[in-house]
Order: sequence, then C-alpha cells, then structure tokens
Amino acid sequence: MIEKVHIPPIKIQGIKTKIVPLISELAWIDKDTVWVEPFMGSGVVGLNLAPEHAIFADTNPHTIALYNAIKSEEITSYNVREFLENEGKKLEEKDDKYYYYVRDRFNEKHNPLDFLFLNRSCFNGMIRFNRNYQFNVPYGHKSKRFAKAYITKIVNQVKWLEMIFINKNWEFKCQSFEQSISEATENSFIYCDPPYIGRHVDYYDSWDEEHEIKLHDLLVNSHAHFMLSTWDKNMYRTNEYIDMVWKNCYKVNQEHFYHVGAKESNRNSMLEALLMNYNPAKIPAKEGLVDDFLKLLFFDKAVNG
Repeated sequence: MIEKVHIPPIKIQGIKTKIVPLISELAWIDKDTVWVEPFMGSGVVGLNLAPEHAIFADTNPHTIALYNAIKSEEITSYNVREFLENEGKKLEEKDDKYYYYVRDRFNEKHNPLDFLFLNRSCFNGMIRFNRNYQFNVPYGHKSKRFAKAYITKIVNQVKWLEMIFINKNWEFKCQSFEQSISEATENSFIYCDPPYIGRHVDYYDSWDEEHEIKLHDLLVNSHAHFMLSTWDKNMYRTNEYIDMVWKNCYKVNQEHFYHVGAKESNRNSMLEALLMNYNPAKIPAKEGLVDDFLKLLFFDKAVNG
C-alpha cells in the first residue's frame, strides 16, 4: 500500500487523497498497463500510483496546460516560487482588487501561472467557470495568503511533479471522456472519477443520468479493466444509480469525510464506492494479499453472483 500520498499543486474539492492507498491496492495494473484517467481533476490518484504509461485527460484546459508546462520544463519550481512571491506581495498590498485584476488577466491570456495563483487564493479552492468558460470564483479573503511557508509548500508540490515526470511515458490531453475511453485498449486500465451524479453540477458541464449511462456503456464496451469512484450513501440519501446502472460491478466501500461547505453542519461523512468490472480479490500477483485486505472493508460481489 502507498504509505505517503503526495498532493499535487492544483487544489480541487472532493480530492481523492484519502482513498489513494485503497485504489492502489485494488487497481489491476502492472508495468505494461496503460493507465487511462478520463476525469483527471487534480491528478492525485494516477500521479501517486505513477504507472510507467499513462494518459491523463480532462475537459479543463487550464489544468492540462499547467501540467504540460511543468512536464516541458517551461514552468519549474524555481519560477513558481519567483512568481508567487511577486504576485503574493501585490495581493497583500491591494487585496481583492489585485485578485480580480489577475482573474481578468487570466480570462484574457490564460497564463498557467495565473491559474495556479487563482486556484490557491480563491474561495475554498474551487474551480468553476461560467458559460463563457471564464473563471468566476470569488476571492478567498485570507490575509497573507502567500506567506513564505505556503509558497514553499506549493513549490515542493511542483518539485515532486518534476521528479516523477522523469522517464515516464505520460500524456496530458484536453479532451472529453468519450474520446479518452475510445483510445483505451484491452491493455489499458481506466480509472474514472466523474462528477458525482445527484451531487455535483457546475456552471459549464452538468452531469446527469444520460452521462452516467453513456459512461457505463463506454467502459463496458472498451473491454479494458476499469474502476469508477462514486458515492454510495450518506446520512440522508443513497445513490440509486449503483443498482440501476452499475449493478453488475464489484463494489468496495470506504467511509470518507468531506470538509466541503461553508457551514460545519454541511460537512458530513459519506460512504464512497469503488466499482470494478473484475473481482479485486483475483488480481494477478496480488491474489491473497488483496483478499486479506478486503476483509477489512465493505466488499460486495457482483449483484448477479
């Protein structure tokens, strides 16, 4: 199991940090597998598992642009520090006026460093765009946001990427999940972390039942091993789509506490679900070890037996 989970420089809500070790145990991958991640988000899962071959994709062009710039060494930990130190001083002096100045500048020029700056100084670390695909998250109003220690933390996250990008056959693509899954082969392992149906809808890319069914059909028809992250239940509701759409999958549960929401009363535990088209206890080279590991978790065999 992965003992230390590294956090990428992009901050997003619902990040899968706490379940990366579980995913690493249950993923059907070896040295020849091509990891395909159609909903990259921050990339925390695939970047930590660090397979030799990978395709990371997302419809957010700005995350992809930032990671490609780090991969090509156009952006380095050195110039990230220099940029955040300079911009942080201006933010401290001018407060919200400077934040909104950078936001306007980013929406015009799309500089990846501006995107990193906004991501780490906006409200609650959100990434949200309007229908014109302009970043529209308000200022987070944290005094001395880019203190020396905070900048060093971000710089170290970029340094970690610089190290793991070495000798990896990885691609970062801005494209739809349909396109990403269509590029998968039987030698691929597809990990999907789509918007959670019934929970997450943003301004530019809503997720509904039609999307959920399409994703299921594409994954099944890909003939690759796949794993899907979704929500199972919380204290208020149950995800009905697990039985409606994903009923033939194996399921492993883990409780996850979300620190999302302005009010403490909105920050509740949730039972996460990992859905797979294979029996995780039968993974080659892990058989027995994974079986013992699953005894510690909520594990359901396929509904159809």
